[in-house]
Amino acid sequence: MDTEGPGPGRASAGAALLQHLVAAGYDPVDPPLLHDAGTFLDLGGEDIRARLYLTTDAGGAELCLRPEFTIPAARAYLSSPAANRPAAYSYCGPVFRMRANGPGEFCQAGLESFGRADIAAADAEILALSLDAVERSGTRLRAVSLGDAGLVSAILDAVELPPLWQRRLKRGLERGQGLDDVLRGAPARRPEHSGLLAALAGADGQDAHALVADLLSIAGITAVGGRSVGEIADRFLSQVAQGAAPDFGDERRRVLDAFFAVSGEPDRASGQLRTLAEDAGLDLSAALDLFDERTGFIAAQGVDLSRLAFRTAFARNLDYYTGFVFEAHGADADGPVIGGGRYDRLCGALGSPSPIPAVGAAIWLDRLDAETAA
Repeated sequence: MDTEGPGPGRASAGAALLQHLVAAGYDPVDPPLLHDAGTFLDLGGEDIRARLYLTTDAGGAELCLRPEFTIPAARAYLSSPAANRPAAYSYCGPVFRMRANGPGEFCQAGLESFGRADIAAADAEILALSLDAVERSGTRLRAVSLGDAGLVSAILDAVELPPLWQRRLKRGLERGQGLDDVLRGAPARRPEHSGLLAALAGADGQDAHALVADLLSIAGITAVGGRSVGEIADRFLSQVAQGAAPDFGDERRRVLDAFFAVSGEPDRASGQLRTLAEDAGLDLSAALDLFDERTGFIAAQGVDLSRLAFRTAFARNLDYYTGFVFEAHGADADGPVIGGGRYDRLCGALGSPSPIPAVGAAIWLDRLDAETAA
């Protein structure tokens, strides 16, 4: 493992960022370094296994070094006296993730907001505060990209796309694929194990994944060909989606093509989407009203809307996002300097008996401008 530290300059920048977030009302939190790996694999997908630093405890349980802060921060919130009430956290510290370029240990700062019912205002605050914190550090942000996973879910529900094809399309968006790329991957032949696949075809993605994993465990199967139970379940569900390709039809395909072509400043994009929905006879009013409310709060936070580039096809590569998502890129960094969004189902997946709204953002200290760390 490469354990090279962040250097004194970026450590100082991280301390300044954390101080700014604490001053804004986000209490500092420092979750443990070692965590149950299953949680990250279940919520992030088996694709992330290759990027985790894994080990096992004396009882054989699979553990990993902390690959990010959002899940550990959510756990800290749920185990605190503030659980089920509004709370805001900030953090700055090392995370561990294998990367093609750069050390496997690097530092992240960030902020998370839990339990706020004013969804649009909370989204806007997270965006504005993370942008302000980074720009106060001296880093120049050249582009801010916005997306809306909730709006994508709304259009896919409105055109009655089957659940597993919704999951397949969303996964494709997370990987940067378009609708053509997703459909091109569907084979013409009927896959093996068709009885089980047919039974799963109408199930929700998470429920179907859990069912397959349970069936494999009941059968005493722990691994096949080096694949874990979770990876085998993912493969089954991929075959379900491939073998149950819906008849898109000309009108459904036209609507989806038009929807995923929308991009631009938020107000302009909203107008295009409302026209599209009206012409297609689809009710997207709830999702678009939230979209417009959020845009208003973003403007009220002092963010120049002309610097924001919204794209319906923009997605972040984590399964747990449910609504507003965003990334901000610097002038020199290869990846985003800031990335975040809304994840209202995460606390439930971690054991909360009731839904808890949540939104947050992470800041990569090693992607700050070079002069920032000098």
